[in-house]
Amino acid sequence: MTLLKVENLTMYWEVLRGYVKAVDDVSFSLEKGHSLGLAGESGCGKTSTALAILRLLPYNGRIMGGNIIFNGEELLQMNDQRFQKEIRWKKMSVIFQGAMNALHPIQRIGDQITEAILLHENISKKEAVDRASKLLDLVGIGAERIDRYPHELSGGLKQRTVIAMALACNPDLIFADEPTTALDVIVQAQVLKVIKELQHKLNLSMIMISHDLAMIAETCDEIAIMYAGKIVEYGDVTTIYKKPLHPYTQKLIKAFPSVIGPKTELATIHGFPPDLLKPPPGCRFHPRCPYAMEICRKKDPQSAKVDGKYHSVACYLIGD
Repeated sequence: MTLLKVENLTMYWEVLRGYVKAVDDVSFSLEKGHSLGLAGESGCGKTSTALAILRLLPYNGRIMGGNIIFNGEELLQMNDQRFQKEIRWKKMSVIFQGAMNALHPIQRIGDQITEAILLHENISKKEAVDRASKLLDLVGIGAERIDRYPHELSGGLKQRTVIAMALACNPDLIFADEPTTALDVIVQAQVLKVIKELQHKLNLSMIMISHDLAMIAETCDEIAIMYAGKIVEYGDVTTIYKKPLHPYTQKLIKAFPSVIGPKTELATIHGFPPDLLKPPPGCRFHPRCPYAMEICRKKDPQSAKVDGKYHSVACYLIGD
């Protein structure tokens, strides 16, 4: 069953010099109980895509077109009041990047979790506190810490608190935006273990946003590779890792060292991502692509399916 379907989503940032084309004609779908990774360099549109879906855009964010269908309902046609009451946090929630900034510094963590529950559900304060206690146990913090302030917790426990907040209203879909940023590798492993266990235990659907391909491989079923506001390759994790087709995807994967494989020189991607105020014509990757052809400089390639149902790539090197 398809839980979320995004069709041709286009979102720009309005700035003094014009429009930054941060999300440009992005399409993907997510089945219930599955997890999707959005991967790519910083500034490629991963977080902007999530913010557009969640309607958390700041004042200069503009959704220019497309469709966002969640549980069969078109979200862009829903008014803001209903979306905030019925969808955001109750049906879809987010684990924000950087728990230090996501938590209110002078409110107890239990109060911050119960606030979301009381706002979206018609239950008593005692029932909300009981649920918050169970959530703290579920993510490995312990209900005895419910009256602690954020500054009394370590970085890993803060991140677990943010995960508990995301689960507060039993949502169908969670966005995890770089959930292990600024954590050391030991705590990263612990937080990822919690996320994976919760996925299986609660049958959660999740969209993981990260530039860390190893993290996505460990937690996701499918992966969408984004570059300069567009999805350039999409497929199941195993296929993308074993048989990447887009030159950008190939470079990304080769840029990560293998712990168990043979020692090889890491790949680099020369140059810089384009200025999305004035993106280059044709394929946006062509100025950095070693295989660029004349057509790549003139015409934007369309995504086409290859190797089965889930694998698609937007590249003139692939096809007839």
